Amino acid sequence: MRLANCPLRLAACTTVVLLAAAVGCAPQDESPGGPRAAGRGTQSCDRGKLPTVARGTLTIGTDKPAYAPWFHDDDPASGKGFESAVAYAVARQLGYDKGAVHWQTVPFNNAFAPGEKKFDFDINQVSINAARKRAVAFSSGYYDVRQAVIALKGSKAAHARSIAGLRRLKLGAQVGSTSLDVIHDTVRPTQPPAVFQKNDLAKSALRNGQVDAILTDLPTAFFITSAEVKDAEVVGQFAATGAAKEQFGLVLDKESRLTGCVSAAVDALRRNGTLAALEKKWLTDAVSVPVLT
Repeated sequence: MRLANCPLRLAACTTVVLLAAAVGCAPQDESPGGPRAAGRGTQSCDRGKLPTVARGTLTIGTDKPAYAPWFHDDDPASGKGFESAVAYAVARQLGYDKGAVHWQTVPFNNAFAPGEKKFDFDINQVSINAARKRAVAFSSGYYDVRQAVIALKGSKAAHARSIAGLRRLKLGAQVGSTSLDVIHDTVRPTQPPAVFQKNDLAKSALRNGQVDAILTDLPTAFFITSAEVKDAEVVGQFAATGAAKEQFGLVLDKESRLTGCVSAAVDALRRNGTLAALEKKWLTDAVSVPVLT
């Protein structure tokens, strides 16, 4: 606030300054479900009464095709598959039953591109990061991304059931990736890992026998083994470690008034064990990916 004109009206200016300070310093509740939880302005999280794109309906976006194990049979509305099940669990938490959910096809890159969104939230294995936050809003993380090992079926690497079983193998990963960090810091192999500029090169090296196994994040591992290198399999996954976990979040419009309410719903599902149960059902048990210890 400019004070240059205050000498002749000191009392009045002092009052204005004090009022401005009181407003500027008033505590704001930014916690999930708090008065400011829903984003800009004040918006309650009354169940089933949110200011959604279509009144009385929750519009959820995802890409097509929608791959397993995130969705079942390319049908997001089935409620089967991890992300389909999570989406409906969030909807119920917000007060919308299955019949009040409408699915919309949204290409992956469009979900977090700048611009107004025609969905209430999008769910499509989108990692939360600072660059994307400049264009869109994210809910709390609903899935902690883990790293995984991929090997050709029937190979020695495919029979590894522990971290120790990987140490004498030739491993590979993309340069600068969390996967490469896991090789160095967790596996600590007896020979230097192969480092690739891109995962495409790592996949080629795996096919050609230049490496015994490659590491990627688990979602990428699912995609590679189901759609790209079909004679490969996901051998195992690593427990999530470290303070800065990579997480998937629900994507919302940058100015969405639903963000706080959606985050509060995700937080509640994490606290009550729903997210853990769905992860076990659709990711751990369904695809038989053991945790390597």
